[in-house]
Amino acid sequence: MAQDLSGKVVAITGAASGIGLACAQACLAAGARVVLIDRAPDALQTVCTTLGTEAIPLELDVTSRASVAGMVPSILQKAGRLDVFHANAGAYIGGEVVDGDPDAWDRMLNLNVNAAFRTVQAVLPHMVAQKSGDIILTSSVAGLVPVVWEPIYTASKHAVQAFVHTVRRQVAKHGIRVGAIAPGPVHTALLSDWPKAKLDDAIASGGLIQPQDVAEAVLFMLTRPRTVTIRDLVILPLTTDL
Repeated sequence: MAQDLSGKVVAITGAASGIGLACAQACLAAGARVVLIDRAPDALQTVCTTLGTEAIPLELDVTSRASVAGMVPSILQKAGRLDVFHANAGAYIGGEVVDGDPDAWDRMLNLNVNAAFRTVQAVLPHMVAQKSGDIILTSSVAGLVPVVWEPIYTASKHAVQAFVHTVRRQVAKHGIRVGAIAPGPVHTALLSDWPKAKLDDAIASGGLIQPQDVAEAVLFMLTRPRTVTIRDLVILPLTTDL
């Protein structure tokens, strides 16, 4: 029997827009309180005001070690508990490696890999102590199928997949489930890096999915019986060659 999110607290990083915001909306609709974590204070306050009193803003930069160290205490102070953590914050860079900017790669890798790993590690002691919890990481189909257009992004998501597969087995004994949502191209601001012709063609051909589609898949993962783990859930547009 599917679980209910009523009474649970969900924390989501990168929650002021895109996939994170859609997941927050879905979890709120399913009865959870949601702590929306983002480093953009104005956008965060605006969306939380719109979403209502069960949406709790937490301004935090997940690339800052000091901020991450204070993340769980802040969540507990604001919401009283933590049942689900969704490490969603991320960035995208595509293009030819020969023309790439290694400094921009470093910034993306720090967010997609280091910050994701650090924030998950930060919530684990709390979940281990309470002997339950769910951890979701936003990965990508690029973490399973190398995408030629985006070598550095693909590498970052392969790292996320490896992390999910190993940490899941470490913490299952504590009643903690760990899984990855692996969408194909999603129509969000992250795709601003795509050439306009490529983006226009994807929109016209139905080659993109919407953030709400990803959110519904995440909700499916979270509401399975506790004896079931969805380790990887790939969600693709109908017209894709991946």
